[in-house]
Amino acid sequence: MYSGLLFAHSYVRYIVLILLIIVIVTSLVGVLQKKPYTTTDNKLSLFLMISTHIQFLLGLTLYIVSPVVQFSGESMKHPETRYWLVEHISGMLLAVVLITVARSTSKKMADSQAKHRRLLILNLIALAIIIAVISLSGRNFFIFR
Repeated sequence: MYSGLLFAHSYVRYIVLILLIIVIVTSLVGVLQKKPYTTTDNKLSLFLMISTHIQFLLGLTLYIVSPVVQFSGESMKHPETRYWLVEHISGMLLAVVLITVARSTSKKMADSQAKHRRLLILNLIALAIIIAVISLSGRNFFIFR
């Protein structure tokens, strides 16, 4: 079970990252070229949010069953176990919240430029957090595990 979850979590991250970059680029183009907010923009942000939530649920399940995550005072003394116990989940939760807020608040806006701007800013911050948290792991960004 653990290896299957880890495999899924490792590959779904690329779906999330690709969608995140696509939403950021389309939002940037929308802001710079003053394009209207289309149904395609809406669907992209929806698919981003759905894939992000799936990734978070996979990660949360891994968090519970992982042999690396150890709930003890000793865990905080070891950088690798502290990273997985606290830093990874906290950073990724913040990124998921930002992506969700970007989607839910932009949906309620009437102005296309405001929607593009909201999606651009919050998703860009989420991407920066994701990259920072992954780089803190000390692993290669493109490694599968």
